[in-house]
Amino acid sequence: MTRRFDGSALVVATHNSGKLEEIAALLAPYGVNLSSNADHGLPEPEETEETFVGNARIKAHAAAKATGLPALADDSGIEIDGLGGRPGVHTADWAETPQGRDFNMAMERTWAELEAVAAPEPRTARFCCTLVLAWPDGHDEVFEGRMPGQIVWPMRGDQGHGYDPIFQPEGHTVTFGEMDRWEKNQISHRADAFAKLVKGCFA
Repeated sequence: MTRRFDGSALVVATHNSGKLEEIAALLAPYGVNLSSNADHGLPEPEETEETFVGNARIKAHAAAKATGLPALADDSGIEIDGLGGRPGVHTADWAETPQGRDFNMAMERTWAELEAVAAPEPRTARFCCTLVLAWPDGHDEVFEGRMPGQIVWPMRGDQGHGYDPIFQPEGHTVTFGEMDRWEKNQISHRADAFAKLVKGCFA
């Protein structure tokens, strides 16, 4: 039986103000007061797991333990079949440079590695999002969302972020990078995971 969220305050285990805003909009109907790691002066815990659920659990439990409040964390990324599921949990790492994240570089690396192994077309992939809602007593609930699609080249569109310009979602002829962000937010891996979270713990 899924544990219901019955509190009035929830910590979103992130320092990303854009992510906090997105989650606030999704949970607005439920009258929850949201705060972030930044609001509580919490450090980013080290993500040492090799799975999305493992890393989301680290972040959610660290915030719940530190604040005494329920905490919500997500971990997301892209899995590419032709690369054995990589980059997966290392999705953002592929973009790291000494000057900050460069996702154009990450996308070029992705395509170069697919070409190097002569991955068959269509080059199937999926965006994954795992949400973990953790309570201070150590209990948690896990919700996983996915958006299947394929990797295309060259990059198309300047909407979205990350790997969006090379990801064409299943059933569509445009990439996430060419898609209006509100349309993308209706069908994305994060939307899938949040629909399950709301149904399981809030609705």
